[in-house]
Amino acid sequence: MIRRFQKFDIYLFFILILSSILNIYHIWKDDTVNAYYTAAVTSMMQSWHNFFFASFDPAGYVTVDKPPLTFWLQTISAKVFGLHGWSVILPQALAGIGSVYLIYRLVKPTFGQAAARLAALIMACTPIAVAVSRTNNIDSLLVFILLLATGMMFKAVKQQKILWAIASFAMVGGGFNTKMLQAYMIVPALVLFYIIAYRTTWKKKLLSLIISMIVLLGVSASWSIAVDLTSKGHRPYMGSSQSNSALELAFGYNGLQRLTGQQSGGGMGDGSREGEGQPPSQQNENDSSAMSQPPSDGNQDSSNQSSSQVQPSMQGPPSSANGTAPPDMPSGGDAGNGDGPPNGGGGKMGNGSGMFGTGTKGPLRLFQSELSDQISWLLPFAFFGTIGIFLSTFFERRRLNTKQKETIFWLAWLIPVAAFFSVAGFFHHYYLIMLAPPIAVLAGAGWVAMTQLFQTGIGFKKWLLPIAILVTTAFELWILSTFTSTIGFGLSVAVGIIGGGTVLALLFTKGKEKLKQLISLIAILGMLITPLYWASTPLLYGGNSMLPEAGPQLATSSGSMSSQVNEKLISYLEKNNTGEEFLFGTTDATTASPYIIKTGKAVMALGGFSGSDQILTLSEFKQLVKDGKIKYFYLSGMRGGSSDILTWIQENGNEVAASKWQNTSTSKAKQQTDSTDSQQSEQNDQSNGRMGGMESGTLYELSVD
Repeated sequence: MIRRFQKFDIYLFFILILSSILNIYHIWKDDTVNAYYTAAVTSMMQSWHNFFFASFDPAGYVTVDKPPLTFWLQTISAKVFGLHGWSVILPQALAGIGSVYLIYRLVKPTFGQAAARLAALIMACTPIAVAVSRTNNIDSLLVFILLLATGMMFKAVKQQKILWAIASFAMVGGGFNTKMLQAYMIVPALVLFYIIAYRTTWKKKLLSLIISMIVLLGVSASWSIAVDLTSKGHRPYMGSSQSNSALELAFGYNGLQRLTGQQSGGGMGDGSREGEGQPPSQQNENDSSAMSQPPSDGNQDSSNQSSSQVQPSMQGPPSSANGTAPPDMPSGGDAGNGDGPPNGGGGKMGNGSGMFGTGTKGPLRLFQSELSDQISWLLPFAFFGTIGIFLSTFFERRRLNTKQKETIFWLAWLIPVAAFFSVAGFFHHYYLIMLAPPIAVLAGAGWVAMTQLFQTGIGFKKWLLPIAILVTTAFELWILSTFTSTIGFGLSVAVGIIGGGTVLALLFTKGKEKLKQLISLIAILGMLITPLYWASTPLLYGGNSMLPEAGPQLATSSGSMSSQVNEKLISYLEKNNTGEEFLFGTTDATTASPYIIKTGKAVMALGGFSGSDQILTLSEFKQLVKDGKIKYFYLSGMRGGSSDILTWIQENGNEVAASKWQNTSTSKAKQQTDSTDSQQSEQNDQSNGRMGGMESGTLYELSVD
C-alpha cells in the first residue's frame, strides 16, 4: 500500500481535477445541446432498430450524418441517467479528461514524469479541446479512441507482441465508426512507428502490417456494410448521402469532400447540388441553420427530460436580442483581416475569412487569426521543442533511440493533420482538436529537452530555450492583439512580462541549475495562462454546442440564447392526430429536432439535415399521406430550393388557420419585428440565397383523394 502511494502523482491528480472542472462544470445548463444529435439519441432510446442505425427520428425515416459509435454511448448514458443535456455531453466530457490522463501515461515511460505532467497540463488547457468536450459533438471521443490506439501500438513495440499492434489498428477502426475517415489521419503515424520501432524481419513486418490493414478495414467497414446490405425498405435513409449508402457517406460527404470543400448533398427535386453557390448557413452539415422553426408561443418547459430550449444556431431567424447574427451565420463583418477583434455575437465563423471562418488556405493557416487562438498557442514552442529533443539525443550505433522514435510518431501525427487543415476546403474550428495531442506532447517533452540543453549545452544548443520562449511569447502577444478591445491590455502585459522576464533571468543566472529549471518552468506556465483563460471561456460565458469554439468573443455572442418550441402547435397536432405515424413533417432536421426532443414522437425531416437529401419521390410521399402515415406538414418561408413534393403540398394541402396553432401575440410580435427589420431581413435573404423572406411559415393539412 505504501509503495502504491509513493507512485501516486499528486500533480497529475490536480491536473485531472482542473480538466474535470473545465470539461464538466456547468454542463447541466445545456438542455438540448446540439439538438440534431440529441434528437437522434431521443429516437435511439425507443427501439433497437433506431439504436443500431442511429436514426434521427423515432419512425426510422432518416439517420444522422455520422456513424453510430458515439451516439450509442450517448444513448446508454441517457438510458442510465435520463435524457438531459448533461447526460449526452457526459461521454465526451469524460473522454476529454481521459485524453489528458492517456497523454500522461504515453509520455512518462520515455520522456519522464516532468514531461508527462506538462504534456497533460497543456492538453487540459487546450481551448478547442475543452470547448468540444463540453458538447455532444463527437470529436472528443474520437481523439480519446485514437490515443488508446496509440497506447496499444506503444505497448506492441515495448513488449514485442504483434497482437497489440493489430489491436491498435482495430481501435482506429472503432474511430472510423465514430467519425469515419477523420480517424485515418493517424494511420501514417502508426505505420511509420511500427516500421521503425518494431524489432523483427522486414518480411514479418510486412505480413503483420497486411494483417493489421485487413483488420482495420474490416472493423471500419463492418457497420457500413451491415447498413448497405440491409434492404432499403427496412432501414432509415442514410442521411446526407446521395445514394442512400453508408459507404458513400464515408468516402464522399465525410471523406474527400472535406478536403475539396465540395458539399454535394442530394438536391430536392431540382437537381441542385448542396453547397454550390450557397453560404455556410445552407451547407449540408449538422452545424448550420438551414431553416426556420415553427414560431414559439413563448411557453418554456424547464424539464431537462423534454426541454424546449434549443441553441440559436439551430433555430430561428438570423437575428437576436442584441441584433447580431448567430454564430453559424455570416454577419457581414470581417474580423479575419487582423484589423480588430471578433465582433460580439458572430463567433469566429461569422467574422473570419474563408469558408466557415477558417482562414485562407496556405502553409501558415494555423497561424492566422481565424484558427490560432483555438489550438496554436504553443505550436511554436512545440516546434523548437522537437528540435531540442533531437539535439539532446544522439544516434546510438546508427539507430534511432526510443525518444527519437516516439518523437517521429508524434510528428507523423502532427504534420499530416496540420497539412490537411492548411489546404482543406471544408472543416470547422472544432476539428482542430485532432492537433491537440501531438502539440501537447512535443511541447511538454520539448520543454524538458530544451531546459537540459540550456543547463548543460554549449553553443547554439544553449540558446534554443530562450529563443523558444521569446518566439512563443511574441506569437501569443500577436494573437492577443486582435482581442484588446474586448479584454484590454492586462493579459498581454502579464504574458509579455513573464516571457521577457524569464528570458532575462535565464541569461543572467549562472551556476544555479535548479534555479534555471525553476525559471524555465515559470516561463512555460506563463505561456499557459492565456490558453487556460481561453479554455475557461465556454464555462464562464456559455458555449455554442453546434459549432464549439473558445475565446472571449463568447461573452458577447448570441450563442447562449435559446428558442422554444411552439407549445400551441404541439397541442393542436396531438389533438388532431388520428393515428398517423408522424406528428408532422417539415423540410429539414433543424426544424424537426426540438419537436422530437420535446414530444418523443416522430417528426419527418423530408430532406434530412438541411432539406437537400433525395429521400422520397412525389409518388412515395403521396402514398404515405394516403396510407395515413402523415397528415400535417409545416413549410417554412426560409427553405432553400424547391421540389415537386413541396410544390404539391402548397398546391394541394389545406392551409391551417394560424389562429389554431400560433398565438396571436406571437404573430403580432413577429409582424412588428419583420416590419422593423425588413431591410436587414432582405439583406440576409439575398446573402443566404433563400426565397420567401422571413415569414413564420405555413401549416398544411394533407390528404390524397
